[in-house]
Amino acid sequence: MLDIFSNPLYTFGMGFALGCVFLVMSYVNHWKTKGEFKRYKTHLSDKLELDARQMQETSKDKTKLAQENESLRMQVARLNEKPENKLQRELEIMARAEKHMIINAPGFAPAWEMAKSQALSQIETEEKGLSFPQKIFRKLIGPGSTGSTVALPESALNAAKNGSDSTSNAA
Repeated sequence: MLDIFSNPLYTFGMGFALGCVFLVMSYVNHWKTKGEFKRYKTHLSDKLELDARQMQETSKDKTKLAQENESLRMQVARLNEKPENKLQRELEIMARAEKHMIINAPGFAPAWEMAKSQALSQIETEEKGLSFPQKIFRKLIGPGSTGSTVALPESALNAAKNGSDSTSNAA
């Protein structure tokens, strides 16, 4: 038995057989890796196609929304050109300026003009879509709950009501 292992031809044959086994194993692993690589390539190409479609849809939506925004901006500008809307806009400017003046500096004329111009710039930024549209909320909510169409402070409104009640009681 020792004779077989000492034979150089047998040793060569065993080494060659072992090398062939490793060669077959490496080919099998190479084919597996090659198959996985093809699969990854198809996954990548599918993902890129899906991303490209999504980007196209997103850009279409963006252009559509930009056109709608421009259309709405033009519609707001067109509606502001109507005489009744101009008056309502001017009233809104005056109301905001008055509120600003009552808070900051009542009875001061230059401050009144500054407050009026500030209110005008606020309205213009709202019309351009750059700030919160308070005008729309006022239209949705409607006028105040006082039931009066005159814009009086609450104390003056109460005094007017009490004054009319006292004159009716005296008569």
